[in-house]
Amino acid sequence: MQRTAVPYGFAIGPSGEFGIHAGQWVPLHATVGGWVESLALTHHASMWAKQITKVTGDDVDDIVLDGFEPVREVMGLADAWWRGADSLVAVYTGEAEALSFPRGRTALIYSGLDDWGLRGGVKESTS
Repeated sequence: MQRTAVPYGFAIGPSGEFGIHAGQWVPLHATVGGWVESLALTHHASMWAKQITKVTGDDVDDIVLDGFEPVREVMGLADAWWRGADSLVAVYTGEAEALSFPRGRTALIYSGLDDWGLRGGVKESTS
């Protein structure tokens, strides 16, 4: 059952991308599985972060991601995650793009994470 109304619909693209359509198509993640990983990471990070900072609009451009690596599991396109030494950053631009509303871009910075908070027990690959 739907719990909220949004001015767009969720859709799966021709190559399996998960995205939204609001007059134009914007793929958020390369696969539905990537979107599910993003939802799981949102829950995990919000449980373990010591602080969560919300950044919106043009201020999203000021976030410095030097030293961060993309979180590949989310297969981010318009919406993506980045992992740093003690923080995770989720950058959401898809909805703002679909609605032609740049001020709607949002980033959430989950800081104060230990190794469990950053990776959830997954060993970092050495390859």
